[in-house]
Amino acid sequence: MRQRPRGDSRGILDPGRLLREMRFRRHLPAESLRQWVEHYWLIDWALSAPFEQRVVPHPAVNVVFRRDDDGPESGEVAGVGRDLFRITLNGTGRVSGVQFRPGGFHPFWRRSVSELTGRREPLPFGRLAHPDVPVGAGASPTSGASDDERCRAMDTLLTAWQPEPDPLAEEAVRLAEAIRTDRTVLRVDDFAARHDVPVRRLQRLFIEYVGVGPKWVIRRYRLQEAVEQATGGPLSWADLAADLGYSDQAHLVRDFTAVAGVSPAAYARSVR
Repeated sequence: MRQRPRGDSRGILDPGRLLREMRFRRHLPAESLRQWVEHYWLIDWALSAPFEQRVVPHPAVNVVFRRDDDGPESGEVAGVGRDLFRITLNGTGRVSGVQFRPGGFHPFWRRSVSELTGRREPLPFGRLAHPDVPVGAGASPTSGASDDERCRAMDTLLTAWQPEPDPLAEEAVRLAEAIRTDRTVLRVDDFAARHDVPVRRLQRLFIEYVGVGPKWVIRRYRLQEAVEQATGGPLSWADLAADLGYSDQAHLVRDFTAVAGVSPAAYARSVR
């Protein structure tokens, strides 16, 4: 079982600027939730000017609670985003978010996660839009004075949801994690053969439990790798394209530009 949250900045465009402008940190959930939840992420800001953050989304569902200034807390469930996510923040505020592991939201949602893909659905305060989930007294993911209090509030909410054991969800989580951590995974048919899963079954499993197909997951993780590489020193885009399974450099540039909004070279210049 993991002892600390993931420490990389994959998917965050210009992470250095984010860390300069606001407080961003990650925490692990209660141990009983870690099979489904990747981490909690907390952001607090006090800005003198509007700040835009851009993120290349992971193939994961997020549940997000937000409070601006002294206003009320709002919540939403965000399905897997296919396009670049942009948000502009002002004034003061805080966010407490739950990033589920790819495949890990299904035991809570209990329906095809593809219903949420590309969508953001508002949640009633203090509950996860499920009528049988009780509202915990004082459970507020954004009002806690400390990170521990905010995380415990999210532990309470997720535990109250009573996620149901599901071997297929466990399989989806395991396979998606294999794609994320193994850079040699470049083709769906090769990956399916390696794990002794028929391609059709793999596709159905991912659509139902992750929300997108395995080809999309492979391409998104490889694209996030390209974004991560771009924040380092000079590199050969042609070599990186070959390493990530692209047919040529032009294909990588098209994918990168379509999702990130700028070419790889332009992005690399902007963050250096």
